[in-house]
Amino acid sequence: MPSLTVGLLKRGNHSRATQHPTNKQRLSGKVRFVNKKIGITAVALASAVTILTSVIFAQRQKVAAPATSSIGSYLPASDAVAVIDVKRTLTQTMPSILGSDPAKLAQANAEVDKFKTRTGIDLRSFDQMVLSVRYTYPSATSTKLETVAIAHGKFDPKSVVASARQAAAGKARDEQYHGATITIINVNDELKMFGIWSMKVDDLAVCALDQNSLALGSPETVRAAIDAGRKGLAPADLIALATRDPNAVMGFGANMTPELLAKLDVGNDTLAKDIGSIKQAYGSIGSTQSDVTLMVVARTDSPQSATNLSDTVEGLRQLGGLFIGRMAQPRRALAESALTNLKITTRGSEIEIRTQVAAANLAALIK
Repeated sequence: MPSLTVGLLKRGNHSRATQHPTNKQRLSGKVRFVNKKIGITAVALASAVTILTSVIFAQRQKVAAPATSSIGSYLPASDAVAVIDVKRTLTQTMPSILGSDPAKLAQANAEVDKFKTRTGIDLRSFDQMVLSVRYTYPSATSTKLETVAIAHGKFDPKSVVASARQAAAGKARDEQYHGATITIINVNDELKMFGIWSMKVDDLAVCALDQNSLALGSPETVRAAIDAGRKGLAPADLIALATRDPNAVMGFGANMTPELLAKLDVGNDTLAKDIGSIKQAYGSIGSTQSDVTLMVVARTDSPQSATNLSDTVEGLRQLGGLFIGRMAQPRRALAESALTNLKITTRGSEIEIRTQVAAANLAALIK
């Protein structure tokens, strides 16, 4: 790696208290960190949206509300919430991203069909899916995301459950819980959600909640959804964050708890301190006919922390630009576009990060 000039980064014209580290002090440790992890810019941006690592995009238009269930129906107490327009994702966005690569588009559609074959659940029948996530910590160094998906639409939930039971080919069992029937099927397979997001599915619990809503998850998380429907446990603050942009194909809101942030080994004390100041993260993903947009907002504990974090992200962007030349096409074009269009705005205790890339370039990320 060539030597780097620590004077590369420049703070804005704002003043700094003398106890805060200088540019050179803050950057000196980061240079070594970037040398070890060339993708640090992407990591820094993605750390606030770990739950949302999949590439799910769509055309900009209003999200249609389900016929009878509100967006918060059956959501248990959560650490993070994501709202996905399933219909637009599958019928508009994926074809626009993969249209230039017919083989990848065919493969993505085949994965959606495989999901239906193995689980009996046709994702194309859903209009909207709301994800509720709880963080758990099985060990001192690991974090597990306990997730339940609430699907809304004009489908017949009882028919979907019957299809799931049929697809299980005798490997299904029913469990009664507070008057609801939870069907648990043994899948034991590697599947791709929406044709692109790989996940290992062992036992999948399915439960009809009302005439337009279905719960999908583990038996424990589905039971939590049933309880939430009875007790009204929906996290109103996270739902508000996840639905700020009515034109987004996906919106999210997440609490960045001290326990979660402590698990992030970023390898640099200054960077860890900046990331540790984040209390919540929210944002959205959307697209036009040609471009995909990403907006992420980190809500920190103070305006000073937001300024420090903004400086860190700006520095990582400039350092990241040094490594783009080593990338092979078409990933290089995608990275160049993302960095060129990256906009960082600080407002009070929040830092907003926006960027956009050509939709066709994203096909390179989908294997």
